[in-house]
Amino acid sequence: MRTRPSERLPGFPWDRLAEAKAAAAAHPDGTVDLSVGTPVDPVPEVVQQALAAHANTPGYPTTHGTAALREAAAGWLRRRHGVTVDPEAVLPTVGSKELVAWLPTLLGVGPGDTVVHPELAYPTYDVGARLAGADPVATDGLLALGPAPVRLVWLNSPSNPSGRVLPVDHLRKVVAWARERGAVVASDECYIELGWESDPARRPRSVLDPEVCGGSHDGLLAVHSLSKRSNLAGYRAGFVTGDPALIAELLGVRKHAGMMLPAPVQAAMAAALADDRHADEQKARYARRRALLRPALEEAGWRVTDSEAGLYLWAERPGFDAWQSVTALADLGILVAPGDFYGPAGARHVRVAITATDERVAAGVKRLADAG
Repeated sequence: MRTRPSERLPGFPWDRLAEAKAAAAAHPDGTVDLSVGTPVDPVPEVVQQALAAHANTPGYPTTHGTAALREAAAGWLRRRHGVTVDPEAVLPTVGSKELVAWLPTLLGVGPGDTVVHPELAYPTYDVGARLAGADPVATDGLLALGPAPVRLVWLNSPSNPSGRVLPVDHLRKVVAWARERGAVVASDECYIELGWESDPARRPRSVLDPEVCGGSHDGLLAVHSLSKRSNLAGYRAGFVTGDPALIAELLGVRKHAGMMLPAPVQAAMAAALADDRHADEQKARYARRRALLRPALEEAGWRVTDSEAGLYLWAERPGFDAWQSVTALADLGILVAPGDFYGPAGARHVRVAITATDERVAAGVKRLADAG
């Protein structure tokens, strides 16, 4: 009997927020939506210009992307993160979620195979394993897996939702463990430029960093997105890089499947990756919003944990579970995401995005202060 998608995939978690969304919208001054980390600030002018300049591209784009895009991505990694990759080992993707969802399938992972992801995790890691017919396992303790036939291990640092940054030693151990078993390590590094701690030991690091991988990218993939860095969520602009053999394998499958990024978006990506100024300015905006929201939550009785990097505050209210916290904030007109969207380990937390406009953040801060 054929299995329907509704039977092999979980329900879409955000649909469960409808009641809280309606409650928040009933506030006289409207909703302060801190539930989704979607950019609200303008697309950088340099990016818009590049997109417009390449609008007249009637031919098909290449799956591998332009040389200019691949060189810009490699240059960004080298300049900002101390990582050296061959531009030939860069592959553009239709945002990062598309790759996360389809990576197990693209790698030939299937029934009988295990895909490991963190206990607190972006739901699409689990969904991608299910789409491939593999078994998703949520664990932060790889040694407990025993002889399981692990084909793919997901890392996510900085973490969505918690903002936790994994130290170099931890990353190094995961790489060594996976290499001993012939498993691929895929590192979701979409928030890598949004570290908030001054301590160098807590700086986000790529799995391709020489201190992590020993200078070899064998068996490793790093997934990047321009949604957060450059406000390009609407452009669906991402890329994957790492082990040249794995990239070649992905490229071959994606050519057959017609997975290619529009040429104007490729040009926009190249412009964005070559320009650091707009990214620094955007990070400063987020830092200002974070500096307002975190103390406002804490003064109102919330406890913020982890949150070392990324676009979220990971918060809990003593004595409340995640949904009680969602309801309490919705009554103030503030919409947040319940932590159990990201697994049972988040059952007492909420994820609070710092991506709202300055005006909405200020409104949220005032509501928290008035309620306290």
